[in-house]
Amino acid sequence: MDSKKHHPKDSEHEDHSKHASEEHMSHAEHKGGEHAKHVKHEDHSKHADHSKHEMHAMKEGEHGEHGKHGEHESHEGHGGHEGHEGHHEMMVRDFKKRFIISAILSVPVLFFSPTVQGAFRYEVSFSGVEYMLLLFSSIIFFYGGVPFFKGLVEEFRKELPGMMTLVAIAITAAYVYSAAVVLFIPGKFFFWELVTLLDVMLLGHWLEMKSILGASKALESLVKLMPSTAHLVKPDGSIVEVEVSSLKPGDRVLVRPGEKVPADGEVIKGASSVNEAFLTGESVPVRKAEGDEVIAGSINGEGALTIEIKRTGKDTYLSQVIDLVKQAQATRSKTQDLANKAAFVLTLVAVIGGAFTFAIWMYLGKGLAFALERMVTVIVIACPHALGLAVPLVVSVSTSISANNGLLIRNRTAFERGRNIDAIVFDKTGTLTKGEFGVTDIVTLDKMSEEELLRIAGALEINSEHPIAQGIVRSVEEKGIDIPSVEEFKAIPGRGVQGKVDGKNIMVVSPGYLQDNGISIEDERIQTLQSQGKTTVFVLSNNKLVGAIALADIIRPESREAIMELKKMGIQTIMLTGDNRLVAKWVAEELGLDQFFAEVLPHEKSEVITKLQEEQGLIVAMVGDGVNDAPALVKADLGIAIGAGTDVAIESADVILVRDDPRDIVAIIKLARSTFRKMQENLAWATGYNTFALPLAAGILYNWGIVLTPAVGALLMSLSTVIVAFNAKRLKLG
Repeated sequence: MDSKKHHPKDSEHEDHSKHASEEHMSHAEHKGGEHAKHVKHEDHSKHADHSKHEMHAMKEGEHGEHGKHGEHESHEGHGGHEGHEGHHEMMVRDFKKRFIISAILSVPVLFFSPTVQGAFRYEVSFSGVEYMLLLFSSIIFFYGGVPFFKGLVEEFRKELPGMMTLVAIAITAAYVYSAAVVLFIPGKFFFWELVTLLDVMLLGHWLEMKSILGASKALESLVKLMPSTAHLVKPDGSIVEVEVSSLKPGDRVLVRPGEKVPADGEVIKGASSVNEAFLTGESVPVRKAEGDEVIAGSINGEGALTIEIKRTGKDTYLSQVIDLVKQAQATRSKTQDLANKAAFVLTLVAVIGGAFTFAIWMYLGKGLAFALERMVTVIVIACPHALGLAVPLVVSVSTSISANNGLLIRNRTAFERGRNIDAIVFDKTGTLTKGEFGVTDIVTLDKMSEEELLRIAGALEINSEHPIAQGIVRSVEEKGIDIPSVEEFKAIPGRGVQGKVDGKNIMVVSPGYLQDNGISIEDERIQTLQSQGKTTVFVLSNNKLVGAIALADIIRPESREAIMELKKMGIQTIMLTGDNRLVAKWVAEELGLDQFFAEVLPHEKSEVITKLQEEQGLIVAMVGDGVNDAPALVKADLGIAIGAGTDVAIESADVILVRDDPRDIVAIIKLARSTFRKMQENLAWATGYNTFALPLAAGILYNWGIVLTPAVGALLMSLSTVIVAFNAKRLKLG
């Protein structure tokens, strides 16, 4: 994962062909520019809308108790999330308990209610039955209604009346009127409607809270990845079992086959395959040996590993991911703003519509009880509960899905813009290419085979640390070619290397050597390679030219697939690089890019983004590594850092892709589109349901014998909420 930390950058690859002789003359060790520390830009405007509350802060007005968990706690390890998760589990249990107790107490209310007795044609009565009904209904009203009264207080405190206000008004109106009928005034009480309304509302909230908790299961599963104990290797070599929370940087731990890695660290002994599926979404184990990084929560395979701890607690990759997911889930969405406005309007419609319904039926002479029942039903059925959940649940699910697949969303507003992206601008080195020299072409002369040419060249180059030499040796090893021994090895100052292989005098030299010795290059294949800006070295056997090897920054195989997919989606693909124009042109043609900008300095990259946005009117995503691409990532409508590995704190990116795989860019754009589509579906259902149900609740079909009771209205409202929650959970990646 972290090979990218030593990739030479675009500016360091400039004009390889031009400097081939100088590069190759000494074969001195060449070290690619290491990543600088991640740039932290001052302009945080792109992230300004990261609110400090959890995803369910939008529900503070719905459940008064929610307000407390809104704070975004910092945590050592995962304590913050555990508290958050525990709070919601407590709420699920609370609603379940209130529902069960209220439902049990509702049985005698229903059994002794005159309306129910008339419907089922039985008669059971005794003196003072109405007082018994009042007693049981009062217990249900005050005990079952607590969450709604708390919610009403919260909503009024925020000056934003909503769903809880409507429910509180409805049940209070029904209870007060019925109690007054029993105690003071003549009329018809409807205790059974009141208790069934409360039962259905509590049931709906219980199911809803279970859905919300289920939507955060990805976070929960991330937390559960962490083992609780570790095998600490003491200085004397003995091994003791300790709590993971007691580990500190510098400690050494033993991870046996099949065990989980307890904290982020570096392998100092052993080799094994490690399953990092939770990190990348791929189940293929990654080979780890000395010097490789391992991530807390990953599962060790067949070999024992001794690891030196590098990061613990809140500094681990897993903790950073959890924090990012929580922030992204809490970030306000533009679509959510629309939903909130619609919910507020619906609240006003419900109150005004309820009052208007009451007045109309009173005017028509249907009596106080009937008019009040119609008003209560209108208020209940208009509760914007489904509307309030329509967007946040989709946000929660999409963020969790992305995190489990190595796609980390830092800025939801920018992520949402991803659905409208017209063009994606790629950095070349390390993004579309691997950022390392590799053999791209082999030209053989004098009847020599490609395998033999690589074999004899590799025999000389294995003695060098130079990128060109390493590229040739890597190609030899990948093809499984045995490298012969070399005798009389020596450098040709400024021009290359030579030595005896299989008794022949072999030379691997630069174009400058051929020029100095009057050796002409007439082969069109070699001329074409040089015109593409590739670095070309030549192989001589007994002073006779037998072939040429061209090297360049290797194009990732995944890049071709990603570009093809983006084109199918109607998105332009553009490359932005500091490399020379010949190399850039070759890469662009190989991948079929729409445009490319070459020889661009790091500080000029943001200017190119601005040009695309303003002059061509494009909505632009920029894909880079988050270091020298930082200004361009910030300037783009959507900044994507690719191949971040374990470093999730890239300030300049809106989305961080853990893997060095351009196909993940396709995945994040598809996820943005499908997320928005789910939001639209939920909003359409929530508003459409109310449009259809409100007239029925008001009694528009009364003359045809169709009248909804408050309990049926509550049932329909709860059903709408469950449908919205279920639809959100159907969201998939891609």
